[in-house]
This record gives sequence, C-alpha cells and structure tokens, in this order.
Amino acid sequence: MRAPSSELPIEFDGVTVTAGGVTILDNIALTLLPGPPTVLIGPNGSGKSTLLRVAMGLLTPSRGRITWGGLEKVPPLKRAIVFQRPAMLRRSAAANIRFALRAAGVPRAEHGRRVGELLELVGLGQLADRAARRLSGGEQQRLALARALARDPAVLFLDEPTASLDPVATKAVEDIIRAVSERNIKVVMATHDLGEARRLAGDVVMLHRGQIVETGAAASFFDRPQSAEAKTFLAGELLV
Repeated sequence: MRAPSSELPIEFDGVTVTAGGVTILDNIALTLLPGPPTVLIGPNGSGKSTLLRVAMGLLTPSRGRITWGGLEKVPPLKRAIVFQRPAMLRRSAAANIRFALRAAGVPRAEHGRRVGELLELVGLGQLADRAARRLSGGEQQRLALARALARDPAVLFLDEPTASLDPVATKAVEDIIRAVSERNIKVVMATHDLGEARRLAGDVVMLHRGQIVETGAAASFFDRPQSAEAKTFLAGELLV
C-alpha cells in the first residue's frame, strides 16, 4: 500500500487557460484529495482534457496557480498520464515497459521483475513478446496503463481511457483502474460515459464551457444534482 503522497492535495487557485484568444479553463478553483477516483464529466469542449494536462504539469496556467502538496513547480516525477490514443513504440509489449522503467530511473536489475508484475497487473502476461502495435485497441490501452504505472506514480491521470473500446475491453480497463485505486494511487479521470462515471467515481467534477458547475460525492451528484447544467446533462439533453 502506498503511503500518503507529497503530490497531494493538488490545488487549483483561480486557474485560467487561454489559447488564441479562447478561454479553455475559466477561474478554476478545485482541490484534488487522496481517496477514490475523481471523475471529470461534461460535454465535449468543456475543458476536461485541459484540466488534466494542467494538473499533470504539461500546461502552465495563463492566470492563477496550481500547487502539488502545497508547493509550486514540482517536477512530475510521481505523476503519470494516459491519453485516449496512446502511441506504441515499435517494439514488444515487454520492451515498451522496459523503456518506461529506464525513463523513470528504475535500476536495471529490477526490470525483469517489474515488467512481469506490470504485465500481469494489466492482463497481458501472455503477450509480453508480441509487437505492441499488433495488439488490439483495448490491449494497447492496458499496455499504456502498465507503462504509466512503471513510473510508480502517486497520481494517475486518465483522459477518456475507454473511448472507442468495446464493452469487454472497457471492463478490462475499468478493472485495472479499480486495482490501481486500491493501491492508494489517486486516479483522476475524464470520461464522456456516465455509466462508467457511476461505476468508478468516488467524487465527480462537472465542467461546462471551461467552468466547474458542480462537484460532489458521486452518489449524491447522480441522485440529487444541484445545478441546472448537471440536471440537463444527466438527463441526456444538449447543453448549450
């Protein structure tokens, strides 16, 4: 079990991100705490992916500040992110993970054990020698999760990791997310799938037009949404 992380809490204080004169995130105030997965929901273009990139440290706010464990400008050594369509290296599944282990500075003597553990965790133990680019879409996403976990992250950001996957592949990825969370790794995940959000979320953050319109524990959010935007979105109606 992982000890409490110095990366947490992650705090957004008036974070605004603009690009080309367009405001993508607008005065975001948010605290990400240890615990079950935090799931970001909202319509396309609401700012979910940008929020993840700012939290990872890949984007710098145009205004406001973000802190990790109370500190600014913390190197993302204990953070990892998996995108919707991860790129696979032209090598085997096992070699993809070895590359990630080397990049994370893991001693070479530990590589064999760690590769085996990570492949088993994501259900790819029998495919270690298969070319990563020949894996199915669901298998590639699980391999991407294994590569991210090679960093031994305290926080794992996931940007719609099951988009375009079939139900069987989606369940496999969701099972990994649950297993990761049980290891005290904080998962922060964006999804467009409300069923998935219900299954995985400990708490929910809903965005619309770059602003947070509602946050709360998942059970109360889905059963008793407070904002007009959340009620409309959960009813499957178009938000404008």
